[in-house]
Amino acid sequence: MRTWNTTLTVSGVHSPRLRQDYTTQRALVAGYRRQTYLAVRLLLPPTVVPHVVAAVAFMHHTDTLLDAPPADAVGEDTYDAWEAEVRRGLATGESGHPVLRPLLHTLTVHPSLRSPVERFLAGAPFDRDFTGFADEDEYQRYVDAYSLPAFMLVASLLFAPGGDREEAERACRSYIDGSQRLDFVCDLAEDLREGRLGLPEQTMKSHGVCREDLEQGRDTPGVRALLREMLTRARRDLLDSRVLPRLVAPPHRAFTRAFVTLEVLTADAATAAGTRVLREPASPSLPAALRVVAREYVRRGR
Repeated sequence: MRTWNTTLTVSGVHSPRLRQDYTTQRALVAGYRRQTYLAVRLLLPPTVVPHVVAAVAFMHHTDTLLDAPPADAVGEDTYDAWEAEVRRGLATGESGHPVLRPLLHTLTVHPSLRSPVERFLAGAPFDRDFTGFADEDEYQRYVDAYSLPAFMLVASLLFAPGGDREEAERACRSYIDGSQRLDFVCDLAEDLREGRLGLPEQTMKSHGVCREDLEQGRDTPGVRALLREMLTRARRDLLDSRVLPRLVAPPHRAFTRAFVTLEVLTADAATAAGTRVLREPASPSLPAALRVVAREYVRRGR
């Protein structure tokens, strides 16, 4: 694995200020999802690593602002101010914001990223206004409007040039449907504290489960059946997305295989945890995650 400074150089990041911006966002991304960051560093070519970091940092910063009440927004940002800054940056190619500057540079290297950024901004109100879903249809609209554009910020950097973009996006849609549903299960405790609930009310009612059952962490047959259904759906969609590696550029296939496999392992861990996910999120064991990354690292080397 190349040093970070060498990675910045070979990816075309030469300005001292930009190098510092990318380095700052790298630290934030590494702290956000350490196992995924390890896979990025070990399994992706250095020419694309800083650009993936910039896209993830932008997505995470935006998502954080969407979730925060205006008075509690990170730093001095509010979402409205942030959106205006992003749109100015897209129009002018310049920004004084340390999260946006690297993204704008990445857009000069990967201009195809502009469309996912604009789709992501257009779908942001779906997340800002979200408190829950009446039924499965509402959940699917949320995935189409917000979750999929968010995922495409990174996926669009990995696609094979000249490949079948429609097929690739269908595979991404399958992945993010499973991943988003899995996140809503794993984040139940935190979301409920914040007044959000990602499980469709209609599905809960079909199992005889109410919001209080989840808030109180009740281990009932209905709650167990509800969680089992949600995780079974999530795992099925994640498995359907295993075609993704053949739809991305060859140098990106090891990372994509690891990315999907780690999410399937998370679904398995959540299933094994049962109603414990009502109190704490589930994740695969560190040895299991490292084995996935190590296997793909060896495979990539061959």
